[in-house]
Amino acid sequence: MRRTTTAPPGNVPDGMSPLPGRRDEEDLLNSLLSALRRGRPALVGVHGPPGIGRSALLDRAAALAERAGVRTVAAQACREETDLPHGVAEQLHAALGTGRQPADLCRALLAAAREQPLLVVVDDVQWADTPSLRALQALARRLAGTSLMLLTARSDALPPGPDDRIEPCPLTDGHAVARHTLDLGPLTQDAVGEILGRAWGTAVDPGFREAAAQAVEGNPMVLRSVVRRFGRHGWRPWVDHLPHLTDSAAEAVRERTLRTLAMLPEELLDVLRVVAAAGEDCSTGMIASLAEPRTTGAARALTLLSGTGLLTPGPRPAFREPKAAEAVLARLSTERREELHARAADWAHRWAVPDSGVARMLLGARVLGAAWAVDVLRREAARCRLAGKRAAAARLLQRALREPMPPPLRVRLLTELSAAVLLSEPEAADRHLRQALLVPADAGAGPFWVRAAELLVARGDVVAAQPLIAQCIGRTEPGSADRAALRALYWLAEQSQPEAAHELDRPPVDELPELPEQPAEAAAAAWRTALLGRDVDRARQLARAALGPEARPVVPPTLQVAACHALVLSGDFAEARAALDRVLVYAEHTDSRAVAGLALLVAGLTELRRERPEAATVALARAQEVMPPHCWHPLMTPGLVALMALRYLERGDRAAAGRSLALARPAGAEGGLAWAYLLYTRGRVRLAGGQREEALADLLECGRLLLARRVTNPALLPWRSAAALAHGPAPDCPVAAGLLAEERRLALAWGAPGVVTESLLGTLTGGRLHHTHPDAGAPASWQYRQALVALGTAPFSGHRTIDSLLGSGATAARPAPAKPPAARVPGPPHGLTDAELRVAALAADGMANRAIAAELQVTLRTVELHLTKAYRKLGIRGRPQLATALDSPEHPLPMEHS
Repeated sequence: MRRTTTAPPGNVPDGMSPLPGRRDEEDLLNSLLSALRRGRPALVGVHGPPGIGRSALLDRAAALAERAGVRTVAAQACREETDLPHGVAEQLHAALGTGRQPADLCRALLAAAREQPLLVVVDDVQWADTPSLRALQALARRLAGTSLMLLTARSDALPPGPDDRIEPCPLTDGHAVARHTLDLGPLTQDAVGEILGRAWGTAVDPGFREAAAQAVEGNPMVLRSVVRRFGRHGWRPWVDHLPHLTDSAAEAVRERTLRTLAMLPEELLDVLRVVAAAGEDCSTGMIASLAEPRTTGAARALTLLSGTGLLTPGPRPAFREPKAAEAVLARLSTERREELHARAADWAHRWAVPDSGVARMLLGARVLGAAWAVDVLRREAARCRLAGKRAAAARLLQRALREPMPPPLRVRLLTELSAAVLLSEPEAADRHLRQALLVPADAGAGPFWVRAAELLVARGDVVAAQPLIAQCIGRTEPGSADRAALRALYWLAEQSQPEAAHELDRPPVDELPELPEQPAEAAAAAWRTALLGRDVDRARQLARAALGPEARPVVPPTLQVAACHALVLSGDFAEARAALDRVLVYAEHTDSRAVAGLALLVAGLTELRRERPEAATVALARAQEVMPPHCWHPLMTPGLVALMALRYLERGDRAAAGRSLALARPAGAEGGLAWAYLLYTRGRVRLAGGQREEALADLLECGRLLLARRVTNPALLPWRSAAALAHGPAPDCPVAAGLLAEERRLALAWGAPGVVTESLLGTLTGGRLHHTHPDAGAPASWQYRQALVALGTAPFSGHRTIDSLLGSGATAARPAPAKPPAARVPGPPHGLTDAELRVAALAADGMANRAIAAELQVTLRTVELHLTKAYRKLGIRGRPQLATALDSPEHPLPMEHS
């Protein structure tokens, strides 16, 4: 009968059996040996994959036979002696102690069995030489009526052929000889735990036991190899060492595979190589076409190989362990391995195997020079990116780039590869984009150059981007949308980092016109106009031209973000946020993480300006999720840190703001606009902590960086008012007053309502910058509106605020309808001219004569003459009385005429 067994669960006490998990097999052998002593012969074959414990079971049978009083003779066949005639027979004769010829093996064994019950054990019978195998077959046919038991073991790696089977005589009674076949199965988890417990003499962690049973797949040889490796390194069977367990099991599987491969004929090795190259998409048709197993056929070859434990059974063969497939291919040279993968990929493509399978084969193949290979690799890479498998996508794209292809397609693939590696290797991502911009191609590559350039600029690598963009501009069609987009990106990079402009850029890039016709150039011009703070209406017009429905297809998203930022500075928050949301949808759809991160940073800044800290928190958190800090170029990293800290500061959490700023790494980050944001925020945080000197240094350095880029708009960063506060609590500080005056003048020149209001409502008193607003629910009275006009058009006087104007004659003396306007004092007081009044007002603010001269752009002598005349006309002796004289109701300040 044929019996298939697996190791049953159960705990075997130590000392009862050296073979945990083989209780059923031992019981069967014990019963057969007992029957053998009563004169009943037996024929037992032990089968199983390599390493499953066949030899150990035969050794155990010999030990049981000795205990039962049964004589044992044993032989071990080996591959090296397969061609040595009578090799196994000579071993058995030696064990019997007879001097007979090897050819008399059957007669000698039967004679020995007549004297005493005899157990004949032959291990690895698949390697037995032909004469010895024929003698064993003859012995099996003559077992009936003897006291002899023939026990053989055969590896499933080489199942017996029709002429290799060892069977009893078919003419004898079926009960005359006990016939059994033991197919050894994998050890159970309990058996694995018992072996581990015996090895260390202690109970094993259940988690480690479960992981070990899974890692070794119940194979005793692999398990013992793991135990030996653990012992060499002094590791214990604890869950902390699970990584070591995985590595040890993989190494043991590799060693077992190599031993098994050494046993296989070349025809079966060819089948294994095809399976290893094709992977899970291998089929019998592919094996028949590529391996051509003429002797056994594809189906029979797979059946034979599944018995070795290397392959899983079924019509779709696959290796049980990936390491085994690697070991099979490692035996081939590089050329043969790449050729095998190429043949497999070609066959799979012709037979419509899914892209995933063809692409996997192409990864190991030589260059095919076929367009379909690039298409398959690109499609599969796109699917991997959508599934979040970016490393796999990168490998596929790198393989595709080895194939010949048109230059525009190469630019596109390099851009896609950059997106795939951005999260793991941001520097490599920039390198791929730079390579894309350097690809020599015609104008057909224009759209792909634009995408590569905008991703490079969006991440912040503007220094490397500018000269490369200049080269691409020269290769595009004049007047095309691609050239306009590249030129806009060039000047956008220049505005972010003026030092990036190269005088040697060839061809030289033309300056942006004041009113560009191309929408992409309008976006860059809007950003530049907003930074310069020149004309808010023109900035709005340019930004809207770049963000209109007809313009969006030709304006790169990075430039759209710049236009949105311009709208933020102009106070059009809702419009900017709606446009940013559209950019985000596009960026997420195209996997443009750098663009999405940039848009989210501007969205967070927008919400901070709208005084919506919770919405800003959401936007900035998404920005960190889309573009983690390590993904930004060093020039951009401070921007995210600054906005996070500014959000904490606006919520009053100075400690959290300080911790956030501590994350900033200045190496390579100094000099950009993002660094100016960091300096401004750090100055604000230090100012809130009372560190006035350190805060002033940061704020002034922020101003220096901005002015070096001709960025004067206080709507971007109101560093002047913050620096004024850092100068100290004295209300008559001339430097602080001058900074406030300059910020108000620039705010009025820009004209955005929000920044104008903030600058006009501020005054420096008691060491803090106060903003006085009417009650939220109250209507804007005519006094409030007139106070804004008075502050906005009169020369700056630090002691004049909304409150003072509402309570002074300048506003309270609004003429009643019954009184003629002539009731007001006409002309300057005491004959002061407008020029004298301007100088007097600045002097009353505490500004020094040289500062007044610089402010009004006149000579120092002119300032001194105007002050002398003002003192005489006001009837005062000098500066100490100047402020009181100007505030006197008898000398109201007239409106300034510009």
